[in-house]
Order: sequence, then structure tokens, then C-alpha cells
Amino acid sequence: MAINTTGLQPGKGADGENNPPAIPISSDVLSALSAVSLRCVECAALYPAVEPGSSPLPRYRCICGGVLDVEMPFNLPGSFATDDLPPGAGWRHLFDERATGAPIWSIGTDKELLNTSGVWRYRELILPAPEAAVVSRPEGNTSLYPVGRENCGPARAGHRQIGAYAGLERFFLKHEGENPTGSFKDRGMTVGVTMARMLGANAVACASTGNTSASLASYAAQADMRGIVFLPAGHVAGGKLAQSLAYGAQTIQIAGDFDDAMHLVEQVCNELGIYLLNSLNPFRVEGQKAIGFEILQQLDWQAPDWLVLPAGNLGNTSAIGKAFRQAYELSLISHMPRIASIQAAGANPFYRSFKQGFAHRESVHADTVATAIKIGNPVSYTRARRVIEESNGIVEEVSDAEILAAKAVIDRSGIGCEPASAATLAGVRKLVANGIIKHDDFVVGVLTGTLLKDSKTGIPQEASGIVIEPTIEAVRSVLS
Repeated sequence: MAINTTGLQPGKGADGENNPPAIPISSDVLSALSAVSLRCVECAALYPAVEPGSSPLPRYRCICGGVLDVEMPFNLPGSFATDDLPPGAGWRHLFDERATGAPIWSIGTDKELLNTSGVWRYRELILPAPEAAVVSRPEGNTSLYPVGRENCGPARAGHRQIGAYAGLERFFLKHEGENPTGSFKDRGMTVGVTMARMLGANAVACASTGNTSASLASYAAQADMRGIVFLPAGHVAGGKLAQSLAYGAQTIQIAGDFDDAMHLVEQVCNELGIYLLNSLNPFRVEGQKAIGFEILQQLDWQAPDWLVLPAGNLGNTSAIGKAFRQAYELSLISHMPRIASIQAAGANPFYRSFKQGFAHRESVHADTVATAIKIGNPVSYTRARRVIEESNGIVEEVSDAEILAAKAVIDRSGIGCEPASAATLAGVRKLVANGIIKHDDFVVGVLTGTLLKDSKTGIPQEASGIVIEPTIEAVRSVLS
């Protein structure tokens, strides 16, 4: 299977127009990837990042069927590597210096401003890609909102309502909905599409409940690649579908749920040589690690007690947990935060497995208003299980009613989020009420998508047909 075989005529696009040829595998790409390996999370088999052969062959699974995890050495640039600094100080200095640089473009050049990306700022820990191969908008640099009763100032009284609802004194919300396409998926997609470009791919594809497809469509368009997305018909919010269409992706709706779409897209990519960009792709998960690194940097490298996040396909649980583990190993932080993964009660296979001590891997037919986590058989189960076990973490479930109640609090604070994101606050509130998270614990929660991803679910809809006369008396009547 050659990944640039897409079923189109060579050099032709879907519309028959000539497209630029795929970027050849250059010596600097091969050199950069030579130190990167893929380790099976089930049997520990080791593979090279690119299989040898006349055409570059990506690998997404081990021969045993297990998913793969990226392994590579972390090399601190020489000017920051010195024995005079305490452990971790060189890495902190490097990332902090990059974060302070102004985004200044050199007119007349194609130089990328990698340091302005909240992913490629940490490139030594993400992917050793040649600068010219990177596809970035840029992404990241999302806000970390103080919302606890103690750490939220008087000018943000609305935000403090979130901390009061959760029952927490020190609480932050990291809003990944502030990424370019409105969700955390851009973190992984910049790395996934960059890898596709490095391998010379002409086309990329994914299965999606909406956010992944929107992100893939945007980054594929930027890289002038063909984007193909498989969506479960009738189960994707309109805002997400509109993005995929607007960015020009070929959208294929199937009669089934996300798990059916995921099974199909894996078959399609393997048979037609299209580069797969779901979280089954280990390099996409590497990009999502940047959420964890950026949280730590925004907290001046002080690790929280807890990191709480929604859990669907479990890519973020896997990625952020891996980031915290690597940050600890590099002495960037002094302790590992505990991870709490929150599932919707109608899409809770990981929670069911956790309640059994992970004795059995469960799957369900998912049904929840939180469409972004409406997944019954998560791809990153084994990776996420490792994170929960090594962080002494926990998996919890919340009902749709609890999700919508929490969403209303976030929305009315002036921050806003899509329904799946609100599982974070619903989960925090439940864990605090049950005494698992203490009132004075230092907690960071992740909001995964912007409110505009779903402009209907959980949002009061203005009654149609109510129109007033343009008079002050009519306004007084309405306001009273």
C-alpha cells in the first residue's frame, strides 16, 4: 500500500484538475524520523516510524491488532543543555523563551513561525519534523481561565459561579475551543497532516462525530490535500458539518454510528492508501500532548493535583497523561497530577471497564446529547487505561441532565462550551460531592470545544414569532 495512491489519476484532483505532485520523501525527513519508533501498547513489539520499501508505508496497528505509541529520544538543544542548571531548568528556559517571542513575519520568505504555535513550541517533545514540512495555522495558545472561588478575581464574578457550582477554591478551565477550528483536534491535526506531508500523501481521511472532520478539512485544505470525512448520518451537529463542507472536504455520511464509521474508514485507508488521521494514528495523539505541556507552562510549571476532562475516544486522556508523565521524567514538574476521565452515562464503556478494575474491556451502543463523546468502543482504550493506572486516576460517568446543567453554568459565566465539554464540570461537581476531589485541591479542567459547535443543544431557543412594536412602552413591558 502506497499512501499516495488515492484512486485518482496520477497528478489529478477529484475535479480532474492538475494538482501539485506529492512532496517526495527527502533525506532530511528520513533522517528526522530515523530516531522515531512505534511501540505496541499490547505486546510491546517495536516498529520503525516508516516501514522500509519502495513507497513509504504508514503503520497504525501492530500485527497483534494493538494500537501503537510513539517513542523517541528527547534532545535538548545544545545552548540550553548545561550541567550548571538544575534538572528540568533547561527545558523550562527553552519553552519559556519561545513563548515570549513576537510573531513577526519576514516579508518575501516562507519561513514558518513555529514558536507561535502552542504545539510546535514543544517540537522536541512532539515530532522531529523539518521546519519546511510543518502545516500549522497556528494552533494552541488557548486560555486558562481562573474560575475557583479563591483564585477568581472580583472583575470576573461570573466566572466564579463555576467554582461555586463545582465546590472548589482553586479551579482553572483550559478552553481548547479557542483553537482555529474551535476544538482541541487542531493540536493533533497539525502533527498528523504534517506527518502526511512528510510521507508524500495526497489524501487524508477520518471518521468523526464532527470536530475531527472540521479540523482535518481545514488542515488538508491548507496543505492542498484531498480531505475525506466519514460521518454518522444524523449524529453530527450542524456547526461541525458546515465547517467540513466549507473547507472543501468530501463528506460521506453513513447509516450507522461513529464506531461503524471508524471501522469503515480504517478499511478504506488500508485498501486505497489514504493516510488515516483518527486518533488510531499515533502521531495525531502526539500533537494532543501539547495541551498538557501548555497547561503546565501557563501554571509556571506547577502541576495541579487533578486534571479533569471529557472522555470519548480517549485520545486526550492518553495524550495529556503521556505529556504529564514525560514532563515528570524530564523534571519539568515535581509530581504527576491525577487524571479524572468523565464519560456520558449513555456512552460509558471506559467507566464500565474501570468499575471492574479493567478486568474486561467493555463496549456499548452510545447514546448521549454530547455528540463529541458519543463513542461506544474507544480506540485509545489501552493507552488511556495506562494513564489512569499510573496516575492513580479515576473514571466517572455523568448523565445528560448533569451535562446540560453544567453547560448552562459555563455558558452563563460568559465562557461557553459545547455539550461534551460540560462533562468536565459535571464530573468535577460529582467528584467533589463524593469527597474524591477535596474542596481545596488544585484542579484544572479541559473544555474541548467552542459553544458554536452546537448552537442548539442545551441553549434556550428564542420563541419564534414574538415581535414587539418599536416603542419604549413595549420594551418596558417585555423587561418587566
